[in-house]
Amino acid sequence: MMKKVYICSPLGGDVTANLERARQYARYVFSCGAAPVVPHFYALVLDDGNPEERQLGMQAGKSLLWLCDELWIFGDEITEGMRREIDFCKNLNIKTRAVKDSDIKKVLGG
Repeated sequence: MMKKVYICSPLGGDVTANLERARQYARYVFSCGAAPVVPHFYALVLDDGNPEERQLGMQAGKSLLWLCDELWIFGDEITEGMRREIDFCKNLNIKTRAVKDSDIKKVLGG
């Protein structure tokens, strides 16, 4: 069975660009032999600009963390939402790992 890795990266702001980055991060996780868990894709059905729908997406994402083996942190900034996910993992003793852009480029090119 594949290890399940939760992708933790920014979503708000430029949602379109951040969804594309999440897609790239998912490819990277696959290339590492793990199954990516990508809560960002909730933004395809929920409006991240609507506070209630954003909260619903955040709650749904946290519910997925219970099923994950690790949380991998992507990107140069840690947003408030990411910080909540990271803290949640610390409370559950779920392993976290920061992934550098250079690591991704080594594996995926670009």
